[in-house]
Amino acid sequence: MSVKIVLVGAGSRSFAPLSVRDILLSEPLRARGVELVLMDIVAEHLIEIEQYAREVAATLKHDVRVWSTTDLDAALDGADFVIAAIEVDRYLYWVQDFHVPRKHGFRQVYGENGGPGGIFHALRNMGPIVHIARTMERRCPEAWLINFTNPESKLCEAVCRLTKTRNVGLCHGVYHGFVQTAHILGMAVEDIEGAACGINHFTWFQVLRDKKTGEDLYPRLRACEARGDWLAEWHEYGMARILFRRFGLWPSPAPNHYGEYVRWAEEFVCSEVQYFHDPMDGPPWRTGDIPEFVYSLSGDKTTRPWIKPDPSPTRFQDAPLEASDEFAVPIIEGIACGVKHDLLAINVPNGATIPNLPEDMVIEAPGVADADGVRTVPMAPLPEGIAAMLRLQGSIHKLLVEAFAERSKNKLVQTFLLDPTVDSYRRAVECIDEMLALQKDILPEFK
Repeated sequence: MSVKIVLVGAGSRSFAPLSVRDILLSEPLRARGVELVLMDIVAEHLIEIEQYAREVAATLKHDVRVWSTTDLDAALDGADFVIAAIEVDRYLYWVQDFHVPRKHGFRQVYGENGGPGGIFHALRNMGPIVHIARTMERRCPEAWLINFTNPESKLCEAVCRLTKTRNVGLCHGVYHGFVQTAHILGMAVEDIEGAACGINHFTWFQVLRDKKTGEDLYPRLRACEARGDWLAEWHEYGMARILFRRFGLWPSPAPNHYGEYVRWAEEFVCSEVQYFHDPMDGPPWRTGDIPEFVYSLSGDKTTRPWIKPDPSPTRFQDAPLEASDEFAVPIIEGIACGVKHDLLAINVPNGATIPNLPEDMVIEAPGVADADGVRTVPMAPLPEGIAAMLRLQGSIHKLLVEAFAERSKNKLVQTFLLDPTVDSYRRAVECIDEMLALQKDILPEFK
């Protein structure tokens, strides 16, 4: 019997083509047979991706049934796996997530997963993700939801607490930690193995080993870091080195991400370059002129030409026909085809995986996918300083889900007041009121 896989958010020009390639390049899935459903709320966005899926299938001589729809119920009916990556007017709302909390004095260094901006990013995506999961309860109760949508930890927490749908969140951020440590050690990244755990975008390596010899690489890493020039690739490594020195483990993926969870991150991250604009020109969400999103200063982006070139449209059809390093298809191959896969990082409820974190808290840790499902690999307790930071975020996530479920403005305020970057009750309420007004068309109404 064929495996029915649904891509929700198939209008995405990055997530959808990548997922199509991964699915159609899988030999175990080809042997089982595949029904691929492309679902998006905007019909026009589905035309190009459906044609692309058919072209890839023809090139690979893959006998796959491909169809698209804007009807979520029809798409999910009898599905085995649902892969979701959703975002509405991403950059428009991100500009607000990044700048409005700063206007109210909250020194968040980013606005995606942690801090006040991350809270509103989560609230916008929580409704659609929970709706997808609840529709799955009716239409495909045995299916797995594989989520790529951020903020990963907060959304997985909502699905786990508010629905019975089996789900796992995926992110490749841990890989950046391997790249960083390999760079410092002067090694090839493929020669390093290890295991990191924590929460999404705030994980810590408990194990770093030489894959060939089994040598513990932490003593070498400490020695190399201690000899390093302090300003070497500052934006990528400065905060990581302080966290490493003070808490004993190397963090991942990068300061602009785990800095969202830490009050003092602004000492290490040049946050004001994110969506930089001249305020005299007016807020970008009113002018409609959304500034460039600069993910990081790594690579010295300030040496660019004076005249900004016209952006050229990207063609996903030009991408090489090769599999990515994402874990969605390995999970599907494991569960549906019995092919065991080790997974670098999955987001699921903790259970007993990290002994000194709450059992019901969603964590990120290494995992395994096979015919028995998806499960984490047991980890050692984290150092108390690290565990304390993560437990606070777990409480924030739990309160935020309760605020969403109850439409409780009081619990939303509580969530703000717990956040490390929030230092004023009055400004917290004012910030919440402004964000609720700005994003009222896409947020639930709070009482």
